[in-house]
Amino acid sequence: MTDTTTRPHGASPADASAAAAPTSDAPLQPFLAGQAVALRAPAQAWSADDGAMGASPVHGVYLGDVRLVRSLVATVDGRSPEHVATVPVDASTIRFESLLRAVDDEGADPGVRLSQVRTVSSDGLVERLTVASRLDRELRLEVAVALVPDASALEIVKAGLPGERPGDVTVSGDGTRASWSSDGVAVTVDAATEGSTGGAVHLDGTRLVATWTVVVPPRSRTTVALALAAADDTAVVAGVAGPLAWAAPEPAPRDDRLARWLERAHDDLAALRLTTTGSPDDVFYAAGAPWFFTLFGRDSIWAARFTLPLDLTVAAGTLRVLARLQGTTSVPDTAEQPGKVMHELRQRTLTIPGEGVSLPPLYYGTVDATPLWVCLLHDAWRWGLPDDEVEALLPAMQAALAWMRDHGDSDGDGLLEYVDETGHGLANQGWKDSGDSVQWRDGTLAEGPIALCEVQAYAYEAAVHGAELLDRFGREGGDAWRSWATRLRERFRASFWVADPAGHYPAIALDAAKRPVDTVTSNLGHLLGTGLLDPHEEALVASRLVSPELAAGFGLRTMSSDSSGFWPLSYHGGSVWTHDTAIAVSGLARAGFAAEAQELADGLLAAAPAFDHRMPELHSGDARADVPAPVPYPASCRPQAWSAAAAVAVWAATHGVAAPER
Repeated sequence: MTDTTTRPHGASPADASAAAAPTSDAPLQPFLAGQAVALRAPAQAWSADDGAMGASPVHGVYLGDVRLVRSLVATVDGRSPEHVATVPVDASTIRFESLLRAVDDEGADPGVRLSQVRTVSSDGLVERLTVASRLDRELRLEVAVALVPDASALEIVKAGLPGERPGDVTVSGDGTRASWSSDGVAVTVDAATEGSTGGAVHLDGTRLVATWTVVVPPRSRTTVALALAAADDTAVVAGVAGPLAWAAPEPAPRDDRLARWLERAHDDLAALRLTTTGSPDDVFYAAGAPWFFTLFGRDSIWAARFTLPLDLTVAAGTLRVLARLQGTTSVPDTAEQPGKVMHELRQRTLTIPGEGVSLPPLYYGTVDATPLWVCLLHDAWRWGLPDDEVEALLPAMQAALAWMRDHGDSDGDGLLEYVDETGHGLANQGWKDSGDSVQWRDGTLAEGPIALCEVQAYAYEAAVHGAELLDRFGREGGDAWRSWATRLRERFRASFWVADPAGHYPAIALDAAKRPVDTVTSNLGHLLGTGLLDPHEEALVASRLVSPELAAGFGLRTMSSDSSGFWPLSYHGGSVWTHDTAIAVSGLARAGFAAEAQELADGLLAAAPAFDHRMPELHSGDARADVPAPVPYPASCRPQAWSAAAAVAVWAATHGVAAPER
């Protein structure tokens, strides 16, 4: 992900917080917890639980990186319905149930209700409003939906800044349609859509109001509908139609909470599927809602890798689309290098207000996506990706391996490291990409270039498994890559291991002076099962992962609670990330630590019901002994691809599901 949390190198978290303390009227990133969302990538609609949009800064209807509508409110006879229930039908459809007591008869039982059903498609939405009555008399009502057109860029909404209104909003000659456009996005609203009685639209200041005169016969119902459709000439991604075909999990989940998580994950991942406009047949998972409806190298790879036991098609599409975008030359401004796998694809330059971050539309600032791409290719082959599809990707694999050696190891010390050379890119380029994610145990930030511990594990696994593929397909170079991996392993063992009173453990990273940064973090879980560690070292890591300082009871904390920088609601400094815990669960299982894997998995399963089994991007790292349910991280993205896909990884790890030998 691209996080906006940046701090000056060398500043402590406390110093940075004081310096960045917001004034009372400073713009703030919108909270997402407690809001309702319906989505079908690249479109999404965010509202309050009663279906109304406008009270929260995140509310609105979006297509790609643009918000099309910032407010949408339904009324009946000029009054707001009384909300009684929100019923998610699936990831793309929500029912908002309300009562209309102002037009009802006297009595305790509600006799008139409004069902507002919102269905999001990949290019817009349809809002169906049904008035149902059990009364013995006819009702004549005016139903209205007032919306405010918008043209705000996604990063402006995320920053909490005032958005941009579109230009002219034009009402059609027959009065049933309206349209507007901005920066290549054209929007049409239709109040006389199929399945609806006739309606009309008119402008009321900045609002566009659709109205219907509704006659509800006795003991009957009447439906009206408003359709919004949008098209974006500048889009770089497009939606995917049809179902997501997963194999049935065998064996079936033993825990009902896991079964429900898997079911919700399937539904969410189906709605998160995208293709690029340049490769319409290659499907991948968008990273997550609301900010990341696009291709992310690392996120899309992990989501595809997690779901391999049930589906090969998305992994194949992810591999191919990333191979097509693989770097071919050195471009400092975009961080492109030959063989490097990209980080993020956008329609236009992404500028994060107030943070000094400006990312080009195709940005390569990631240190881990390239080795992870090789790991995904090998795993997909193990799970049965046809040989001809694997062989077609071998040139991209060889280029990715060469990047690790020639560019990823920028100083020739046998380890992969990163540094932002542009001054306006991401300061941290591993999965923990916030500005304070790599810090010493005393809270001081580490100076880059940074060599992350888990990236060395990915690189080792990529080299060994890449060598295996080269051998199996009759290509040269396997022995050279095994030798390279051995040298990396030796260098890691000599450089990363540190100790505290609880014993030895790998540091999160090496800093610019090649000193081991001594914070205990969840990054350790990514080392297991990769081959980087020997059995004794894996046992030390396994023990550390289930220690009370890291294992919160609702998953694995990103940072140990005995570190100065720990805070349970810190983005990467003490919170629990679902996918991060799932990686540790998978690694523990691969390394033979079934009990420890189950302990961390049980933590996620304990958290799942609190989120209606839609696991968010992250939640609080408060100890389960202190709180009866996980505290939401209020700005956490949901649904998110690797958090949803983590359900499959947890199921596989705890049910003995592994790829067959080939």
